[in-house]
Amino acid sequence: MTNPKDRLKVLHETIKKHNHKYYVLDSPTITDFEYDKLLRELENIEKQSPKLLSKDSPTQIVGDEPSKKFRSITHKKPMLSLSNAMNEGELIDFDNQMKKKISETPQIEYIAEPKLDGLGVELIYQNGIFKKGSTRGDGFKGEDITENLKTIKSIPTVLKGFDLPETIEVRGEVFIKIDDFNQLNINQGLKGMPHFANPRNAAAGSLRQLNSKITATRPLSIFCYELGESIGITFKNHEQFLNIISKMGFPVNNQIKKIYGHVGILNYYKDLQEKRRSLPYEIDGVVFKVNDYKKRSEIGFRSRSPRWAIAGKFKAQQVETIIEEIKVQVGRTGALTPVAKLKPVQLSGVIVSNVTLHNQSEINRKDIRVGDTIMIERSGDVIPRVIKVLKEKRPSKSDKYLLPKICPVCNEVVEKLRDDIITRCINQKCYSKIKGKISHFTSKAAMDIDGIGDKIIELLLSSDLIKNIDDLFKIKENDLSKLNRMGKKSASNIIKSIQESKMTTFSKFLYGLGIRNVGEYTSKIIERHYKSDINKLQSATRDSLVNINEIGPIVADAIIEYWSNPENIEIVSNCLNYGVVFEKEKDKKNSSLQNKIFVFTGSLNTIKRNVAKETLIKMGAKVTSSVSKKTDYLILGSEPGSKFDKAKSLNIKIVPEDIFINMLK
Repeated sequence: MTNPKDRLKVLHETIKKHNHKYYVLDSPTITDFEYDKLLRELENIEKQSPKLLSKDSPTQIVGDEPSKKFRSITHKKPMLSLSNAMNEGELIDFDNQMKKKISETPQIEYIAEPKLDGLGVELIYQNGIFKKGSTRGDGFKGEDITENLKTIKSIPTVLKGFDLPETIEVRGEVFIKIDDFNQLNINQGLKGMPHFANPRNAAAGSLRQLNSKITATRPLSIFCYELGESIGITFKNHEQFLNIISKMGFPVNNQIKKIYGHVGILNYYKDLQEKRRSLPYEIDGVVFKVNDYKKRSEIGFRSRSPRWAIAGKFKAQQVETIIEEIKVQVGRTGALTPVAKLKPVQLSGVIVSNVTLHNQSEINRKDIRVGDTIMIERSGDVIPRVIKVLKEKRPSKSDKYLLPKICPVCNEVVEKLRDDIITRCINQKCYSKIKGKISHFTSKAAMDIDGIGDKIIELLLSSDLIKNIDDLFKIKENDLSKLNRMGKKSASNIIKSIQESKMTTFSKFLYGLGIRNVGEYTSKIIERHYKSDINKLQSATRDSLVNINEIGPIVADAIIEYWSNPENIEIVSNCLNYGVVFEKEKDKKNSSLQNKIFVFTGSLNTIKRNVAKETLIKMGAKVTSSVSKKTDYLILGSEPGSKFDKAKSLNIKIVPEDIFINMLK
């Protein structure tokens, strides 16, 4: 088993990284569900080993430090986060805990409200006039976004009423309604600007603009739901607070209800989950708060959340839609990928009209057919996927779907090898394969030829200027400048980029060739073994390839197959004749890691595993896939596997990720 102390260290770094991405950069890379799982795991470790709990633990901190782009505002009362309930059982547990803390109350009164997926803010009013506004920040200090908040029409600049308090701080959630978000993205497209990923990112990004005129163009809304500090006014309970601020002019969500006990909690939770799709804004759960303020004081707080409130999180949103058609895309390796064209449906703030079906095996497993009503899921920003087919809604006349036996692009016969789940077009002249190969060859990770995107590749192919990757190096500037919509400056820039790309590394060129199963990391291994001698690689036998550490039989067979095609040999030869030259890899014999053997286990959070491997290889180290007595270091990522136990049994040095990063430095 993983040492709790090591695992705790990994979780600290991982959660803090995601806090920064979510709260500061407005660019989360994992879903809320995945984040909550990490936080829950950390909480469990700290409960089981209280001595490991530290003040800087993410369980003790809300969010992340405010951005230095803005002045900071200190919250007079901390803007805490909420603990989460992941299922109905945990909501019942919450109610039972409240009963124990308020023993004289048999059925506790709660205020239930939707949990909006936006950005938390605090609005500060003095004598009824809006003075300042800030983000949640780290819970103690937030970013001063007063001028941006003033652009939101639903935030009152002057409160209604006569007997207004000296000071009142009202907290709320800024968000963008789904229809407004869709129109915003349409406008972005018309301006030639990139679309926003989802309403939450758009709202957060809009509030963090340094120019409030830009914020003013964004369709921001707000619902207010909590009290900060107040001077000159007191409230008996939360219900009274919401009623009074509503009369003052603050927007309050009309879905908020007063409920009683765990029965009320579960009924509201289920009801709002049903209503979720019909609401005009995104929600990812519900919030339950003890209504009585005096009882809240008795119950108290944790370091990062009140004990008297909880958020009941929803599962990833799912919607029904219909498969109107299945189209087949052909990739650079000839892989036929079936894509379902859907009746457009809104899911997690995005209109979804396509979903990949992966391959024939996946279609067979789920029995997916044209005309089927399907359930799709899209959690956070991930690609939509088919959860299941609603067979009870299947049309009476429907046929099983089979991938075509001929390529939909070139009309040549396709094949599926026994050990391959992918059906492939084997015609080397197939337009889609050639276009895909050129796109891959020119990509940043390969030859890095700037200015040659898909549209330029299509133009070059349609004008017969190129037929394969080697033809790129024959193009003349005059040939380019004559093409439709291609000016002299653009043509000159492309030619310059092609010329500059000729000085490259063996591994980048090899990766760019698009040999099946030979990725960036494998290309580095081959580069190191063959010392950039492409002739030696061409003449390598299967046995000699398999004997290279980290090269298995599948990769070896793919390399042998590639060089068995005379056309591939000619293409590579042409590239070299047209001036492609390999830079010699710098020898790092002085590295302290020279000839040390590394093994990785678990997921790395601060560096991609391939990048880590490549760096080690450049430093003269070796990377293997399994632990043995010869292993020098096991690099410990999150959620390690059996390699961790084996390394401990062999007394191999186990290195946490942060220490490993320092080793690389």
